This record gives sequence, structure tokens and C-alpha cells, in this order.
Amino acid sequence: MEEIILLGRDREILEFPQATWKQDLAKIPQHSQARLNFMTDTHHQIRYFVVKEMAIRQKPIEPELISDKLRIPLKRVNFILEELERKLFFLVRNEQGAIAWAYPITVETTPHKLSFASGERLYGA
Repeated sequence: MEEIILLGRDREILEFPQATWKQDLAKIPQHSQARLNFMTDTHHQIRYFVVKEMAIRQKPIEPELISDKLRIPLKRVNFILEELERKLFFLVRNEQGAIAWAYPITVETTPHKLSFASGERLYGA
């Protein structure tokens, strides 16, 4: 008898053969790495900075702050922000150009309230 995996999606329960599920799971690391290949150390540095600062400041993070604190030219910061927003949807800028969403958090109200051991309270993106 073949073992199956039950997967809930909306109001449905879907059945998948366990072997198929395991094959799909094994592909995740390669798929994820391929999607991240465009990112340089500077991309990662900016993304980590934005998430950390957003938690601390509790407000959107302006590109100028990133440029100043990380000592990266503003033009380069804006280029990287555009790539992160367009290619992976890691972050989203508001109408003023400041980052308001930086996966996995946001300063905008969502149904997903988060609180950290350090006392910060934000929303899940």
C-alpha cells in the first residue's frame, strides 16, 4: 500500500503520494539557491540591515539612512532595493520610497501581530 501525504488547501484536503512529496521537497534547496544567485554580499547586507532597523525604529526605512549607515552610495542602494523588490519581493517600498515591508516583517498593519523577546512589536509581512 502506497503511503500518502494529506495537504490542506483552503477548504480541501488533497492527497499526494509520499514519494512525490519527498521528491518535491528534495528540490527546494536547489530552487531556492537558484533564485538567490543574483544577490551579492551587498544585497544581503542591505536586506539584513533593513529588517533589523525596521524592528528597532518601528517605521519605514529610507534609502538615505541605508546609504549613510552602511556607507554605500545612494544610487547603488536604490538599484539594489529595486532588484530586491522586483526579483524576489523581499521588500516593498511605500509611496515615499521608504521600505515599509521587509520579509518577514512590516511596519504596516496586518492581521499578523508579532512581538519579540527584546520588546519590539511589529506585524508579519
